Amino acid sequence: MALSDPVFTRATPAPSVPSGLPLVIALTGFSDAGSAVSRLVTQLREANETATLAAFENDVLLDYRARRPIISFDSDHLTDYRPPRLDLTVMHDALGQPFLALTGYEPDFAWDAFSAAVLSLAAECEVATVTWVHSIPMPVPHTRPLGATVSGTRDELTAAHSVWQPQTQVPASAGHLLEYRFAQAGAEVASFVLLVPHYLAETEYPAAVLAALDSITVATGLVFDSDALREENRAYLEKVEEQVAGSDELARMVGDLEQRYDAYMAGSTNASPLIHTGDLPSADEIAAELERYLASRPGPDDDKP
Repeated sequence: MALSDPVFTRATPAPSVPSGLPLVIALTGFSDAGSAVSRLVTQLREANETATLAAFENDVLLDYRARRPIISFDSDHLTDYRPPRLDLTVMHDALGQPFLALTGYEPDFAWDAFSAAVLSLAAECEVATVTWVHSIPMPVPHTRPLGATVSGTRDELTAAHSVWQPQTQVPASAGHLLEYRFAQAGAEVASFVLLVPHYLAETEYPAAVLAALDSITVATGLVFDSDALREENRAYLEKVEEQVAGSDELARMVGDLEQRYDAYMAGSTNASPLIHTGDLPSADEIAAELERYLASRPGPDDDKP
C-alpha cells in the first residue's frame, strides 16, 4: 500500500454504535513505564465484550522491521502468523456499559492521516469524551500512591488529580497528537500520564495498570473488574517487602525517595494523588531492576528524562 491509501477499513457488517459514548485510547510503543499501557490493552481486549468498528491498515501505518510480527514454528512448518492490531472497537465494561476503545500499536507513519481518521470516526459516532492513558518513569517511591499528570480540556480532572504540572517540551507521540487535535476541535479530552517509580519502569508493574483503569473510571464512569490484578499485587507486595527488608542499600534508596516525595507533597498546592495506593511488582523483577538501576545510574551529562 502507498501512504496515500486509506488508513483503515470499516467492519462489515458494522456494529451498532449508540451516540454519546466515551472513547478510550491506549496505544503501545511510546513510553510505557511499568507496562501500564500494554497490560491495559490486554486487559481491555480480554475482559470486555468487543465488536470491531474499524481496523487500521498495518501496511500504511506500521514499520514491520521495528515491531516484527510473531510467527509460530512447529517442528518443520509454520503454523500461525499474528500481525499487530490497531483497531477501534465497541466494548462493554463490567456493568455492561458500552464504550469505544482505540487500542493497539502507536502508528509509525502517516500520523496526520491517522489522527484525521480517528477524529472523523469519533465525530461520526458523536463521542461524548476522549480519555487516553500512558506512563513515564519518575523518581518516586513505590510505597506512595501512584500520581498522575493530567492535561486536556477537562479542567475539573486536572484540578482534582494532577499532582505534577510542569512546563516543558517532550518528544511527541501519536497519542499527544490525538489529544491536541481533539482539543482543537473542541472535544472533552483528558490525558492521564501515570508517574511510575523509575526503578520499576522496565518491569511489569501491576499497580500501573490498576492506576490506568482507575484513571479511565474517574474520567468516564466506566467500571472494570480488577479483582485478579489486586490479588496479584498483594502477592507482589509481600515479596517486595522481603526484598527491600533484606537490603540496607535498597531500604535507604526507598527511604530517600519517600522523604523527597513527602516534602514535595507537603509544599504542593496541587491535587492529591490519584487512585491506587501501594500494590507492588514481583520480587524477581524488582530485584533485577534495582540491581541494574544501582549499577548504571545516568551521569550528569545524560539527557534522558
